[in-house]
Amino acid sequence: MLPTTVNGAGLPDASDHGTPAARVGVHFAVSRVRGRAIAWALAATVFGLGSRAAFAAPEPMHIMEGFLPPLWVALWFAVAIPFWVIGFVQIRRLVADRPEARLLLGLAGAYAFVLSALKMPSVTGSCSHPTGTGLGAILFGPFVMSVLGAIVLLFQALLLAHGGLTTLGANTVSMAIVGPLVAWAIWRGLRGRLPEDWVVFLAAALADLLTYVTTSAQLALAYPDPVGGFTASFIKFGTIFAVTQIPLALSEGLLTVLIFRGLRSNAAAELKTLGVQGA
Repeated sequence: MLPTTVNGAGLPDASDHGTPAARVGVHFAVSRVRGRAIAWALAATVFGLGSRAAFAAPEPMHIMEGFLPPLWVALWFAVAIPFWVIGFVQIRRLVADRPEARLLLGLAGAYAFVLSALKMPSVTGSCSHPTGTGLGAILFGPFVMSVLGAIVLLFQALLLAHGGLTTLGANTVSMAIVGPLVAWAIWRGLRGRLPEDWVVFLAAALADLLTYVTTSAQLALAYPDPVGGFTASFIKFGTIFAVTQIPLALSEGLLTVLIFRGLRSNAAAELKTLGVQGA
């Protein structure tokens, strides 16, 4: 191996750039630095875009505080808690084994926080919003995303009056469990069979859409129609959300493809350690 001097910045010295080994070293070091810089820039951009949404006047979104009867509050927490426990264990193991994944964990959480805080008025005074959980599910799986999504929902309930504490379990099940499970299943099932961009698009868009199908089912179970029962109530709630949620799901799918392309180009090493690329 040819010797290579190192300057104060930890990179091969310019005087050795002519050797093959030095060129490889420079390319590797610059690629890692650039990848991390881009990842930080993406995270900063995501948080910056969300600042206006974070301090906007609260409007109804998620299932609001006190809206569900106590029986359904307890039931949805019982469904969510096992996912949280497994997710916390996986996060601890991930951070211990792959410390470099912490930045991508933060990015996945920030992406979900910002997108789910972008309120879009729907009919009858309700609101719809993207979810942003598809990206984290692709990167880390549904259990980790259940924890990140619950943290996002908790912060929104406490700081933004979006959702609530008693409905945290129900909102977690719809946005941070069902959505990520759908995204993860699509990613695992279609990867290698369709172009990767299409798989990412379908995973993010359908995760968004199925979140609101689940929310419609949760509301219909808690408040069945006096005449038509669960089915009529589910159709009513689903129709209300569908007006804005279908275009939002398509938009989220496209945005997630762009974010994933940026990570694929500039954080390929980190993606490979997660088994997302080149595994």
